[in-house]
Amino acid sequence: MGFRKDLLMYSPESPFRKKTREISVGPLKLGGNNPIRIQSMTTPKTDDVDAVVKQIQELEAAGCEIVRVTVNNQEAADALPLILEKVHIPVIADIHFDYKMALAALKHNIACVRINPGNIGVEWKTLEVLKAAQDKGVAIRIGVNAGSLEKPLLKKYGHPTPEALVESALAHIALFETHSFFNFKVSIKSSDVRSNFQAYSLLSQKTDAPLHLGVTEAGTKNYGAVKSAVGIGSLLLSGIGDTIRVSLSCDPVEEIKAGVFILKSLGLKNDAPEVIACPSCGRADIDVFRLAEEVERRVLGLKKNIKVAVMGCVVNGPGESMEADIGIAGGKGEGLIYKKGKPICKVPEDKMVDFLMDEISRM
Repeated sequence: MGFRKDLLMYSPESPFRKKTREISVGPLKLGGNNPIRIQSMTTPKTDDVDAVVKQIQELEAAGCEIVRVTVNNQEAADALPLILEKVHIPVIADIHFDYKMALAALKHNIACVRINPGNIGVEWKTLEVLKAAQDKGVAIRIGVNAGSLEKPLLKKYGHPTPEALVESALAHIALFETHSFFNFKVSIKSSDVRSNFQAYSLLSQKTDAPLHLGVTEAGTKNYGAVKSAVGIGSLLLSGIGDTIRVSLSCDPVEEIKAGVFILKSLGLKNDAPEVIACPSCGRADIDVFRLAEEVERRVLGLKKNIKVAVMGCVVNGPGESMEADIGIAGGKGEGLIYKKGKPICKVPEDKMVDFLMDEISRM
């Protein structure tokens, strides 16, 4: 579908990334020339402060940069100060139906509120939230969703088409900009990958607001990760997107892992390791699957831009390991360790991962 060339810019992250307006989510900048940010959402009830804080800390350790919490009642709103004082990444209040919960969240040091045009209610309620956010210097996310589209748009289009999603988003963008509020981002998620791609592509042509990407209700850990990789990855390759969430029906730490992997595979993340591994075969004399998973687990959250190879035999192992920053080329019960293209030593299989991590720590 494409977009206008005058809206393109060159950046080290993507030669074709669309230029969007920079906004602030708490102390974090997104859009413009900033890195693509990875987000997730907590799963415990928000008034269970200890559980929420523990999960946010786990998400941050995995690479989460922004986190969203449900604020669906007064108890959740009252818990926000206790949560905010114990976490380090920006927190977004997720609001549905009750605009008063957005106002309650904005009384605290929240970084952003997410409102859903499909259920926030009449326009004056949105304007109340907008004014409060404007007074506080807090960002808003306009979160359009195919599963909760406004009834007039459903009646007009018959079902949540890409055009319907875009119309909903553009109406709220116009409302915000008419009232001189520009510190906002937009999402228009669908659970259908093709519809999702079409909607974001259409919207990207019509606004310079930063876009939050995701495939909503993507599914389970495995299938959902594949859908998200296709849905988010195709948009990123088109130059669209400033922040992402991989929505999975599992521990949200898995969402962060998948998000990191998507960005890293596209060359859009330069502060995380990439682990490559052979699919193995009957030639392998070491347990490639176990070794690769252990290495991947142990480098998760590491802030190093390195490629790590875990290879099982002599066919591609030496070549791939030499091309990586550090790697293992497996042999019978042992492996040859390569570092910066040169073999440095042989290590027994049961010592490989520890040796590899020690070397990585010195890189």
